[in-house]
Amino acid sequence: MGVPVLLGAAWMIAGMAILSMLAYREFARVTGLADERTVYYPVYGGILALYFAVIDNWYGFFAALVPLTIAAIAAITIMADRPAGYLKRVALGVLGFMLFGAALANLAYFANDRNYRPLMLMLFVAVELNDVFAYLVGKKLGRFTPKLAPHTSPNKTVAGALGALLLTTLLVSLVGHFVFAGTVLAQPGWLIVMGMLISACGQLGDLMLSSIKRDLGVKDMGDVIPEHGGVLDRFDSIILVAPAMFHLVNYFNGVWLDQPARIFTGS
Repeated sequence: MGVPVLLGAAWMIAGMAILSMLAYREFARVTGLADERTVYYPVYGGILALYFAVIDNWYGFFAALVPLTIAAIAAITIMADRPAGYLKRVALGVLGFMLFGAALANLAYFANDRNYRPLMLMLFVAVELNDVFAYLVGKKLGRFTPKLAPHTSPNKTVAGALGALLLTTLLVSLVGHFVFAGTVLAQPGWLIVMGMLISACGQLGDLMLSSIKRDLGVKDMGDVIPEHGGVLDRFDSIILVAPAMFHLVNYFNGVWLDQPARIFTGS
């Protein structure tokens, strides 16, 4: 994802849109949602609409699409006239849309900010190193502490989680000082909060996907990357970080305010 980020805003939004659709496709396949056409395709439609709102920099439409798409999924599924399993189909569709559409699209919306490149690179590096920190600290000190969630991910330890929390917070505090220079978020207190948020949400995203895989009884969500599983197996840690970081930065600094709004649909 570093390549489209560096190439430009449109490239980044396109890259995130492709990532969202690939991630949803893997989720739909392993859960059986891909066979439920009245849910499967409306979710795709909602994801595409979200990314149109992103590239148009139309925040009002972007925010409205979440409840509207959920309502559409619930309504269109009725047309199959199959009450049995209705709740499961709608719940899976809404979960897929929220995680792989709405959540990841929040990350794409950063492209509408003038300062998006250093921010996005910091996020990707911090989330990736958060996993590395958890692994290394857990390997060295894990035997001295309990397992973090033994039924969900047997290899994760409390030591690894706390080590990642500490090291990622330190990393984000150092790098974020330059990324957010001259803004409220450059203050040490908010940088510490940001680092802890990225670390905690990254680890929870990883555990969330592990929970899904355990529930379904599968080892990997896909086979796109040989020996490493699917797209979701590589990008699970960013899913919950995306909305958390977007709303934190948007609340204090604003994300799209320094760029033209409604590029295609405005007057």
